[in-house]
Amino acid sequence: MNEISTVGIGHGARSPGFVQLVFVDINGVPKGMEIPVDRYEDALAEGIAFDGSSIPGFQGIEDSDLVLKPDPTTYAEVPWEGIARVYGYIYKDGSPYGADPRGVLRAAIERLEKEGFRAYIGPEPEFYLFKKNGTWELHIPDSGGYFDLVTLDRARTLRREIALYMPAFGLVPEVLHHEVGKSQHEIDFRYDEALKTADNIVSFKYIVKAVAEMRGLYATFMPKPIHGFPGNGMHLHISLWRDGENAFIGEDGLSETALHFLGGLLKHARALSAVTNPTVNSYKRLVPGYEAPVYISWGYRNRSTLIRVPAFWGNGARIEYRCPDPSANPYLAFAAVLMAGLDGIKRRLEPEAYTEANVYEMEDSERAGLGIGTLPGSLGEALDELKRDRVVREALGGAYGNFVEYKEREWEDYLEYLASRDIPPETKKVTEWELERYFHV
Repeated sequence: MNEISTVGIGHGARSPGFVQLVFVDINGVPKGMEIPVDRYEDALAEGIAFDGSSIPGFQGIEDSDLVLKPDPTTYAEVPWEGIARVYGYIYKDGSPYGADPRGVLRAAIERLEKEGFRAYIGPEPEFYLFKKNGTWELHIPDSGGYFDLVTLDRARTLRREIALYMPAFGLVPEVLHHEVGKSQHEIDFRYDEALKTADNIVSFKYIVKAVAEMRGLYATFMPKPIHGFPGNGMHLHISLWRDGENAFIGEDGLSETALHFLGGLLKHARALSAVTNPTVNSYKRLVPGYEAPVYISWGYRNRSTLIRVPAFWGNGARIEYRCPDPSANPYLAFAAVLMAGLDGIKRRLEPEAYTEANVYEMEDSERAGLGIGTLPGSLGEALDELKRDRVVREALGGAYGNFVEYKEREWEDYLEYLASRDIPPETKKVTEWELERYFHV
């Protein structure tokens, strides 16, 4: 592995000649266009028109004439490329475009604010690094394990390089470490308000993939790239604040607000999975035996539950939602999670299925006695749950119809692939169809 190059980090970076105007499609994949920097002021004032009819999730013929307006608070210069990037909102006929994921999250945040809350989220996106070899036979560049530092972890230099680039995009790196899987990694960055954190996830994935490419590697956030290896998760640490104070802090632990929010997540967990785990491959990760949560339960410091309450001091009260994975569109996922939690607060839902025992080791009867259900076992099952859940449907706003239509077609395509090769639908092995579709997501 090459040593870290600091060219372009901090001082000495080239002035940008172009600005990338960035939005995400229904899958959360960055899309956009570049304009000369001298057109940036015009873009701020008027927006830039584009044809949205070929964008995944924007594919109706009526979506051909859209306008992207930059959000100047997101402007960042790319240190290694001599360009700038800025996120924006999409408009149609002068009004917010309903299927714009960033706009969907903005609307959810506004609903929270009407109830007096501001949401903060800290994500933990995991990723794998593979050697480039031109085939789907994935070659592993290191054989390190959880928290390995020296002899087995040959990618530690690359992790540091990623961390050094992150502040240029407004991300504050906090902890870098090797994950459980061989060549699996995690770089945690500081929590922020929900919209900023969603932007940060998109930026983080961009940085990781770009730096890996520069070093002759592929980075993937695919939930389960290799059968038998741990999957990539994206745990979400969530708290709500009111009047500058953490509303999740109670006298002896979590507040009533926090418990009701938690109750809302549990109530809507099965429908939420369609948005927080939105790919066929997501359900190859959500299986017992790999620390990924399968059972709808909660506990304090219990890593076998869907929702964990980490130990906290001072203003650190939060919950950890453990099933999401990095293939999720962060804007849609955050909107759905926050509205499910808000529903719990408004209806004063009490969280059920509490346990401090290892849920994986329980008998089915014991889990049933505690009211512990299970997450859907496939994307198709999750979509059925989503269609029955009014709260999560409404959280997706104008993106709901596009999302379901796109994902149902994805599920049908997968089933057709399996049938054409006589592969049983319940297989948990990772197929070439999944690698081709999700490896670069």
